[in-house]
Amino acid sequence: MDHSNTNPHSRVPVPAPRGVRLVQKVSSTRAFGRIAPHVVPALDRAVHRLTRGKVLLSAWMLPGLVLTVPGARTGRPRTTPLACMPEGEVEGSWILVGSNFGRPGHPAWTANLLARPDEAVVNWRGRDIPVRASLLEGEDREWVWAAALAFWPPYAAYQRRLERQIRLFRLERR
Repeated sequence: MDHSNTNPHSRVPVPAPRGVRLVQKVSSTRAFGRIAPHVVPALDRAVHRLTRGKVLLSAWMLPGLVLTVPGARTGRPRTTPLACMPEGEVEGSWILVGSNFGRPGHPAWTANLLARPDEAVVNWRGRDIPVRASLLEGEDREWVWAAALAFWPPYAAYQRRLERQIRLFRLERR
C-alpha cells in the first residue's frame, strides 16, 4: 500500500493517513535518529531473508528495496535495506535519499555508490535488478529534493539538523 503524500499523477500533495502522520512525526525526532539505524535495517534484513526477498517491514510506510553494491574500499558486496522513491510508471528508476536518519555522516552505502555506480543491484519486490547509480546535482537535485520532501516530510527535519547536504541518487536499470 502506498502511503506517500503525493499523488503521482498530479504531483499535488494529498493528506497522509493519520497513522502515517504519527510515524512521520516520530521519525523526525533525534531519538528516532539515534535508535532507528540500529533496529530498522536489522529487522528489514531478517524479514527480507525469511521471506526470500518478498517483504520489507519498513515498506508498509515507504516503498523499499534492498541495495547490494561492492564496498568502496573492500570490493565485497554490501547489502542495505533502504526506503526509496520509485519514479515513473515503469519499475526501472528509483530515488535513494542518503539521510542516514538525520545523523551527521553520509551513510556508507552512498560512498559505495559513488565508487562503483555501475555495479549496484537492487532487490525490488523479490526481483534482482542491475542498476546504474548517479548522484543528483544542480537543478535535477533541487527538483528531486522537493519531490522527496513531499513524499516523506521528515527529510526536511533531518536536513535541518545537518551541516552536510543529504545525497540523492537516481538508480536506473542497466
